[in-house]
Amino acid sequence: MFDYTFQWRQAYARLPQMLEGALVTMEVAILSMLIGVALAVMLTLFRLSGNRALSAVATSWVEVARNTPALFQIYMAHFGVASFGLYLSPYVSLLVGITFNNAGYLAENFRGALKAIPDTQTRAARSLGMTGMQAFRYVVLPQMLRIAFLPMTNQMVWAILMTSLGVTVGMNIDLYGVTQDLNALTFRTFELFAIAAVIFYLITKAITLSARLIASRLFKY
Repeated sequence: MFDYTFQWRQAYARLPQMLEGALVTMEVAILSMLIGVALAVMLTLFRLSGNRALSAVATSWVEVARNTPALFQIYMAHFGVASFGLYLSPYVSLLVGITFNNAGYLAENFRGALKAIPDTQTRAARSLGMTGMQAFRYVVLPQMLRIAFLPMTNQMVWAILMTSLGVTVGMNIDLYGVTQDLNALTFRTFELFAIAAVIFYLITKAITLSARLIASRLFKY
């Protein structure tokens, strides 16, 4: 028989703490994307460099990131490297795990975006006197980021959601971790996690809508 008594007031009283956790969630996701994009560009260049060793490193990274669970990657950052005497805090472990995942997925997106750019773009830039690196930086890279922009948005949403895995390595200052601790104190499971779900939804929806607005402004042509 259903006899659960909802006590939303108790849950709403904890909202400021949950919002503080949401800020940490966004911080981890944004940092993981910024570092991930930089690493993804590097991995993409490695794969296209023609150097077998660099290409093998980049390919291995992408294959592991895309074909193993994100939880495994976070566990390896926290428990795996600890076997070698390197101990990372839950925050750093979560950031490293998500960044590793982001870089792998984004590198593949960037590789696909590069293939969509005609080689004539590079040849035209070189004919104007640009070096290979200048041609990539000023001509190819902006076009690559434009093509990969919406997939990057999807990865950002995924990064926000992946932060909830931090609780498995002791992360308790992000949105999910704070909600878990509050649940242990108040036992208002449904109310607290319902509010957390709404916050997650609002964050990801705001990211998606903002990305569409930015794309409509920057990529008109």
